[in-house]
Amino acid sequence: MNTAIPRSWGGGEANPQLHTHPAALQRFQDQRFGMFIHWGPVTLRGEEIGWSRGVQIPKEDYDDLYQSFNPVLFDARAWVRTAKQAGMRYLVLTTRHHDGFCLWHSRYTDYDMAATPYGKDIVRALADECRRQEIDFGVYYSILDWHHPDYPVAYPDPNYEVHVERELSDPAGKAKMERFVAYVKDQLKELIETYDPPLIWFDGEWEWAWTHRMGMDLYAYLRGLKDDLLINNRVDKGREGMGGVTASPIFAGDYATPEQRIGTYDDTNPWESCITIGQAWAWKPNDTIKTKKECLHTLLQTAGGDGNLLLNIGPMFDGRMEQRQTTVLQAVGDWLAVNGDAVYGTRGGPYQPTEHLVSTRKHNTVYLHLLEPTTGELQLPFVKHVAVTKAYLMDGRVPLTVSQEDERLTITLPNPLPGDTAWVVALEVNTPAADIAVIKRSWY
Repeated sequence: MNTAIPRSWGGGEANPQLHTHPAALQRFQDQRFGMFIHWGPVTLRGEEIGWSRGVQIPKEDYDDLYQSFNPVLFDARAWVRTAKQAGMRYLVLTTRHHDGFCLWHSRYTDYDMAATPYGKDIVRALADECRRQEIDFGVYYSILDWHHPDYPVAYPDPNYEVHVERELSDPAGKAKMERFVAYVKDQLKELIETYDPPLIWFDGEWEWAWTHRMGMDLYAYLRGLKDDLLINNRVDKGREGMGGVTASPIFAGDYATPEQRIGTYDDTNPWESCITIGQAWAWKPNDTIKTKKECLHTLLQTAGGDGNLLLNIGPMFDGRMEQRQTTVLQAVGDWLAVNGDAVYGTRGGPYQPTEHLVSTRKHNTVYLHLLEPTTGELQLPFVKHVAVTKAYLMDGRVPLTVSQEDERLTITLPNPLPGDTAWVVALEVNTPAADIAVIKRSWY
């Protein structure tokens, strides 16, 4: 995924200067854990953002919700503190979702926070607070906009599921789309120049009105504004459904985006899974919330597969984060406060993930993440020429006894193990852990 080769909308040769920025990608992968926030006027109804427009909520009612949106209990400091206490290293906010409503004061539309009773710039407040608390602030931006008069697709629509890439045939429609693309570029430039985000998280590229050429052109345009900007693969066409990987060898985008699932082990192409803490993306009353164990195991399975986790939360209509969600996030953060060295700055492997065990590695240490309580002897395959020089349990740095015989590694674990959710065994080895080849079989 780090071989993005964007070209101009009008065609032409690939520009090798627009490959993924290596330092920005390294920082992103080292962070491993981020907070996704879906929020907007729709929370007044407790329905899904964007998708409920014209379905659960009539379009006219949905589009007027902003006139009553007054989240007086919004506290940027509390939001960012919640992310930080959860052990998250970056945050991505839905600055504009499919409904077209903008959470900042945009010069290019009146359908924004400036027109609400609240009137304050949410994006400004969060961007500033993220810098104060040393959390990277990223922006989500939907390419499609069902509210904008120049966007030619309406939802719901009987032809909505036509996911084919084709040009607009009628001159009037093509002119509208050209105006719409100019509007998108204006808003994105505004976001970059005003808030300086390190990444832009696109969505909505699947509709027929957006083309591969537009995606390549937009990527090149944005990288021209900010060279170290990271942009996900949804800026362009070709993503294979919820699996999130782009099939085409020529595309724009710096990392893949599996959705509501953990990505497949891949230590060559960067990826990030976006998964909700509940069932919905936006806040819904009485939504089913994932447990600490579910969230933590999702994070570890993702890191073990060499990906990032962008865990989504949905604040309430008055601006508060729901207590059920923050309680789970705090519990995950407490675990990371003890075991975070086995997550941050690591790469996945050398063991391919299973439902019981995943592994991460950095420097000369391999971290084994046990996802179920195990006592007695833990037996694993290992590399014959690599020696384990030290082994210990991360929680309390309890020394462990290890024996090696040919390609078999035996670790004696304490009984009982401390804690109740996940356990990390650190193995220091006599070689860079990154040099150990992927181990596909496991006796555990």
